[in-house]
Amino acid sequence: MLNISPKISIITINYNNKTGLDKTIQSVVNQSYSNIEYIVIDGNSTDGSRDVLALYRDQISHAVSEPDLGIYNAMNKGIKAASGDYLLFLNSGDNLIDHLVIEKAVGYGMEEDLVYGDIVYVNGEERTDWVAANVLTFQTFYDHTIPHPGTFIKKSLFDLVGLYSEEYKIVSDWEFFLLATCKYNCSYKHINLMIAQFYLDGISGDPNNYKKLLAERETILKKHFPYFIEDYEVHKRTKEQLRKVRKYVKIKSFIKGLFKK
Repeated sequence: MLNISPKISIITINYNNKTGLDKTIQSVVNQSYSNIEYIVIDGNSTDGSRDVLALYRDQISHAVSEPDLGIYNAMNKGIKAASGDYLLFLNSGDNLIDHLVIEKAVGYGMEEDLVYGDIVYVNGEERTDWVAANVLTFQTFYDHTIPHPGTFIKKSLFDLVGLYSEEYKIVSDWEFFLLATCKYNCSYKHINLMIAQFYLDGISGDPNNYKKLLAERETILKKHFPYFIEDYEVHKRTKEQLRKVRKYVKIKSFIKGLFKK
């Protein structure tokens, strides 16, 4: 049955990012949609972030400032504290696209396990739209993923798949989406809506962490889908060879056409 007014738990994690935290909180507390539970998990910041939390204490449903064991440990604290029908993760420094976006997202209907929109990458003055795939397959996650800050996750899905793995530093949200779709066959829906702005100054956007990201992904794929990987690599190489053949045939036909003329 379609829930026309679901409770949305928005979870923000923060560590020593006072300015970014203030921007993120403002984008949440100014939403037009009323049924929002806002949770902020701070990792015992020492830069004045606690003062920001105090400033908005009446508009935040649940806030803690205490040591944690990393990004996914902090997110898991947020999941355990959440009571909403759907959870949305919006890290400190990122922001919702406008004050109507949660209301608009809910207007598309909330029934599936994953309801995901699109986000904007922001890198200095450069802005790039990330429009997510409409259809999710193993290839979607082998090559990429869906945008974490643009995805509403049904709370009960964490009971099925489990919390984020705290073993990894960068890609545990990717692992969660991979397992939810490719192992547990969860339901999903892509909505044509920009949800948030994601700033490429965090751990996952740092190019220095790219090798670690790839290493973590490879470890996870070998752990969960060891028999798929080799076959999939062969499949990818075959597709690339076919693409080159098609391109060659197209060029050859074009040249032959020119000579005929």
